[in-house]
Amino acid sequence: FSHLSFTRNSVSSGNLKFCTVSASKSDFQSHSFRHEGGESFFRDVLTSMETVYLNRNPTAKAILELVHSVDDEQICYDHLAFRTFGVNGYGISSIASFFLDYGYTQQEELRFPAKKLKALWFSPPRSSSQDGGSGINGPLPRVFISELLVDQMSPKTQVRLLPLQMLIYICLMLRESEYAAWTLVNGYALNHVTISTHRLKSNLRNIKRLNQFIEQNGFKLNSEGGVLKVSPDGLLLQSSTVADSIPFCFSDGVNESVPCSYIEFAERLVLPQYKNLPENEVQEFHRRDGFEVGNADKIFESTSKEQLTRRA
Repeated sequence: FSHLSFTRNSVSSGNLKFCTVSASKSDFQSHSFRHEGGESFFRDVLTSMETVYLNRNPTAKAILELVHSVDDEQICYDHLAFRTFGVNGYGISSIASFFLDYGYTQQEELRFPAKKLKALWFSPPRSSSQDGGSGINGPLPRVFISELLVDQMSPKTQVRLLPLQMLIYICLMLRESEYAAWTLVNGYALNHVTISTHRLKSNLRNIKRLNQFIEQNGFKLNSEGGVLKVSPDGLLLQSSTVADSIPFCFSDGVNESVPCSYIEFAERLVLPQYKNLPENEVQEFHRRDGFEVGNADKIFESTSKEQLTRRA
């Protein structure tokens, strides 16, 4: 991302070499998103994020191609997700500032006490809705950013997560937080993208049929709490693949297989007050918005050791 004014930092300690990819807010302040070409720059950054994500996650790339083979019009993204550490200058705000500068709006906060996480989601500017394009070039997606609440971790872990040092061993971190271990290995790269199933044109617009189609083609879905995660109101349905694994070389020369990223699917049903609208008149704002703690908590498990090692 260096050509897009991103900074890349490498920190080495003991048997861990850790790279983070982050964006400095000051790097973007010289780019006014109010003038002509602002949206083009914004989408270029998102495209670079997506390119890295697809190059590192063959399952996500294969599934996008598979869905395109059936639904050859457009694939819209429901949201993009990132993971962060809640330490000075490295938390949610370190990524959110880029989206807020473009015109995104902060929405409600979600809490995950058992995982020691919190998250915020951000809605895109409606004025930037783009019809006809696919993926990053389609309607701008929501953004979901979570962070590890470091001050709630054990004292030993907190010491190792001091800003600018990141002195931590993955095997110790795994015992307390798989989320933290994932973020240490993968940095602040895009954690996952989510296909908006109800925007598809084929029969795959039904998430249950999409799940069946994906499994029939040999891909493993996250089964935590059941393959289909349903919000209490029944209007938000989500599922996801199990994360790909990639080789990771530690500074002592040992290579280990570690979880990378995954791809998610979301179907947002029409809100009760709009249930009588003709289908061809239903727009995104007529559907269930936001996120659900119960669903998201189970989606987080897509990178867990239990999901990666279970049989399909």
